[in-house]
Amino acid sequence: MRRRQFLLALGVSMLAACASTPPAPPRGHFVHRELELEGRTYRYQVFVPLARQQQEGPLPIVLFLHGSGERGDDGHSQTESGLGPYLREHATQFPALVVLPQVPEDEQWMGVNARMALATLDAASTEFGADPARTYLTGMSMGGYGTWEIALMVPQRFAALVPICGALHSARADEDQLYVSEVAGVRDRYAAVAHRLRQVPVWMFHGAQDDLVPPADDRRLYKAARLAGANMRYSEYPDGNHNAWDATYADARMWEWMFAQRLKGAPAG
Repeated sequence: MRRRQFLLALGVSMLAACASTPPAPPRGHFVHRELELEGRTYRYQVFVPLARQQQEGPLPIVLFLHGSGERGDDGHSQTESGLGPYLREHATQFPALVVLPQVPEDEQWMGVNARMALATLDAASTEFGADPARTYLTGMSMGGYGTWEIALMVPQRFAALVPICGALHSARADEDQLYVSEVAGVRDRYAAVAHRLRQVPVWMFHGAQDDLVPPADDRRLYKAARLAGANMRYSEYPDGNHNAWDATYADARMWEWMFAQRLKGAPAG
């Protein structure tokens, strides 16, 4: 009898404890998706913000391109560095959809993988109701190269670009496959990019001490942009090395600037 009373009292106390625990606040979250393209299956993630769960109309959407260390086919590694950790930390406040595709091992953001990234953006925009006038592109390291690659393919698609510690071609002999194919072979690739993207708002970020992707390329590109009258900003962290993404994605001014940009002529979402 005493054992029965004890168990009954224990159950009541556990129910009371559960009832007194406040529910977790609603948060944005990641969802896993797959895409079939040109005979290959790609796994990608979409960050769905709290605003979408509350049905607040068309939302901004950001296409994020990861670096070389996050390549693979697990569909998850691309969320573990760069923008992904920032989204988890700010999952109750971040206001936009984010698409995070993944490049297979030993490949780059060009060719079929560039087309794949755009296809994931299309799919997520349709599924979650993104605003075509507020579509943005950002990437880090190899994804910085990819930001230029994809923007040059469809310069009319994006309201703003934020390439981080990227370049147009690699200064390292062991990375001769890392380059922007859209301007490969062009005599003055910097002038070509500045001209072709002169109407697109761009904010580049780089660490002055970067020894993996030296900032010289971004400096030359910014100089060419100024000569061309392109809408381009450039920020360099004086003491920063290759990881310029954590500081950039933590910068509220960058997000305020990005979300203030709208694609001219795009239909309202």
